[in-house]
Amino acid sequence: MSKTWDAVIIGGGAAGLFCAGVAGQLGKKVLVLDHAEVLGEKIRISGGGRCNFTNLHSSPANFLSLNPHFVKSALARYSSQDFIKLVQTYRIAYHEKHQGQLFCDDSAKQIIEMLMGECTKGKVQIRYPVVINAISYEGGEWLIQTDGGVEHSRSVVMATGGLPVPAIGATAFSLDIAKQYGLRVIDPRPALVPLSFTSGEFENLNALAGLSLPVRIAAGSKGDRYGACRFHEDLLLTHKGLSGPAVLQASSYWAEGEAIHID
Repeated sequence: MSKTWDAVIIGGGAAGLFCAGVAGQLGKKVLVLDHAEVLGEKIRISGGGRCNFTNLHSSPANFLSLNPHFVKSALARYSSQDFIKLVQTYRIAYHEKHQGQLFCDDSAKQIIEMLMGECTKGKVQIRYPVVINAISYEGGEWLIQTDGGVEHSRSVVMATGGLPVPAIGATAFSLDIAKQYGLRVIDPRPALVPLSFTSGEFENLNALAGLSLPVRIAAGSKGDRYGACRFHEDLLLTHKGLSGPAVLQASSYWAEGEAIHID
């Protein structure tokens, strides 16, 4: 008879590995499946290769959501300080870079190794690369059909991440499964993005590409879903337009056709 897992987690990134480690250490039988050749690639490239793993000032007020209370319960149960304690347990050296952002002194690979270590403590099984052909619910359990056979599980966790970096394996797999089971899916859009100029009117700024300066930036309006914002951050001039923390932050509030004010 096939083994039945307590949870099969689809996705071996930060969320999937963290979830697996916690569940495994709570005594659950956990299997992680991922289609990539290497686990945690998005972690590896984050923060310029040093992984900006949390922020000292994380709070519900920092999250954009139509439901402002969405993250309150989650952060009440596990805060950024809890994650920092985990990082310290693995003796990973880190530093604060800017406004509470914490980065590894050495390499983002240390965070991947930490998450894998937590999975080892929880006796989690991890398989990759695996092709998942279908997911169905029959007879009170989930059936996950893979290129290596069928896995049976009491629950399935979809932790495949978003779509920002297709080059490292990002797909719409979770969105497709959600649609398969009738869940309402809001069309995904890019977030935290730079502003690229498509016309030639800013070509005279190309000579300044690579320069950074502190600015005050404002975007959005009181009538928008998330309201207006104002940040005092660094702006980076690039050969394509404007980037840096100031623009990336403001991009979450900006809507097409609206003005962005930079001082």
